[in-house]
This record gives sequence, structure tokens and C-alpha cells, in this order.
Amino acid sequence: MHEGLAWGGFIVFIVAMLILDLGLFQRKAHEIRIRESLLLTAFWISLALLFNVGVYFTRGPHTALEFFTGYLIEKSLSMDNIFVFLLIFTYFKVPAQVQRTVLFWGILGAIILRGVFILAGLALIHQFHWIIYVFGALLVWTGFRMMTEKDKEFEPERNPVLKLFRRFVPVTADYEGNKFLVKRSGKFIATPLLVVLIVVETTDLIFAVDSIPAIFAVTLDPFIVFTSNILAILGLRALYFALAGMMRKFRYLSYGLSVILTFVGVKMLVSDFYRIPITQALSVIASILIISVLLSLVKKRSAISG
Repeated sequence: MHEGLAWGGFIVFIVAMLILDLGLFQRKAHEIRIRESLLLTAFWISLALLFNVGVYFTRGPHTALEFFTGYLIEKSLSMDNIFVFLLIFTYFKVPAQVQRTVLFWGILGAIILRGVFILAGLALIHQFHWIIYVFGALLVWTGFRMMTEKDKEFEPERNPVLKLFRRFVPVTADYEGNKFLVKRSGKFIATPLLVVLIVVETTDLIFAVDSIPAIFAVTLDPFIVFTSNILAILGLRALYFALAGMMRKFRYLSYGLSVILTFVGVKMLVSDFYRIPITQALSVIASILIISVLLSLVKKRSAISG
């Protein structure tokens, strides 16, 4: 009964936050400035930390630490999502004032898809324990791929879902405000904004396959896996506008993320032989993030002085 109330309360909370985001924070389309995005980012992070406090008092310090570690992993990996979203918006020349509309619906779809992925992944692990080695190997491979393909050009037009969509659905030549569909001669026609949303959703699906197994190395508690993941991506839209203009400055951040994925993958692969304490795992992940950001800042400063 207690577990059911926790799940129900969290889902109601998420729905309320999405309504608040759509109704209050998005009363009219406008370009998000850095100050506004930082305030919104602080708001979403504060909500996650308050939730973490609730986990501490209801489930104990160890579970709270698991939540925080999972949240930190997913939040850090979401930064790579932000860079790809930036490339997508630049490629399709999405007007700044309607980017938040795409991000809102993209994140809503991500919440649903990740919920399905998490439940499926946990079911597989409980039914076939050996699948955890598959997830671990996938993370190690993803980390290596991120490291070696860092400068690989992103080509949205090669997206197979987008190719299939354009083959059967007509698309207007120009954007129509924040509308995904418009009516022409009695028929609905897609706008380029719907095309962008499809690319964002399918790209996030790929990220989900890479990132969701990472939290399985921290905990297999369905509630903690789901809540830490969802709260991490809930503030992704605000974080995008805060970091979009600064992502290129942190040139070593993607390397740090690849190392984190590799570390988490190795943690999963050795979990049956040696269980890395959650405190040590958190320290390693936080240290990698801090070092990658500091190295980026030092590199930037030396480039300016040089």
C-alpha cells in the first residue's frame, strides 16, 4: 500500500509539474534568456534535491545516496543530449522562440518512453540476471564510441524514421509559429517543427538505450531508478537554454561523460565479483565531472592568453 502511494504520488507530482511548465512557464512563445534559464534550472534541481530529502527520511540514507548518484549520472549524461539538441535546432534553423515548444513535447515523450524502457530493463534483469553483463558491455562500448567519434558530423537527414515520415507526409516549406500541423485545402499538413520533434524523439530514444542501463549499476529499485531518471530529464529543457551557448566551451566534458559511462559499465560487469560501494562510485563520478570541466576552463584560458 505504501509503495503504491509513493508511485501514485510521484506520477501526480510529475503531471502537475508538466502542467505548471506548459501553463505558467510557457504562457507565450519567446526566446529564453540565460538568466531565466538559470532560474528555471535551479528550480528543477531544487525539486529533485527536496525529493531526495524525502527519500532520505522515508527510505533511509543508503537509498537516498542511490537516488542522488543515479540523478547525478542521468543529469550529467543529459548534457550530451543538450549538445545534440543544439545541433538539431541549428541544422533545421528552428526559431529561438519556438525551441522550448519542441523541447517540452520532446521531454514529455521521453518520460513515457523511458518509463517503458526502465520497466522492461528491470524485468529482463530479474528474469535473466546475465543480461546485466550485456548492459555493462553496452555502456563500455558506448563510452568508447563517444570518445572516438567525438568529432563525427551529426546528420539528422539520415534518420530512418524521418526518411519514412517525409515519404508519406507532406511538409510545409516554412515554420508556422509553434504549430506542428496546419490545415491546407481541408487537409492537415506537417510543419518543419513536427519534423524537428520526430528527430528529437528518435535521438532521445537512442540516448535512452545508452543511459538507462547506467543507473542499473547503482540500484535495481524500480522506484529509485524511475524517479531519479525522470527528475533528471524533467529540467532538461531549462538546462538546454542555460548551457546551449556554453557547451562548446567545455571541450573536455564529452570525454568526461565517456569515462563515466565506461566506469559504470565496468561496475556492472564486475558486480557479481566485487561490489563497488555507492559512496566510492559517487566520488568517482563527481570527480570525473569536476576534472573535465576544470580542464575545459584551463584550456579555454590558455587559448585566450596564447
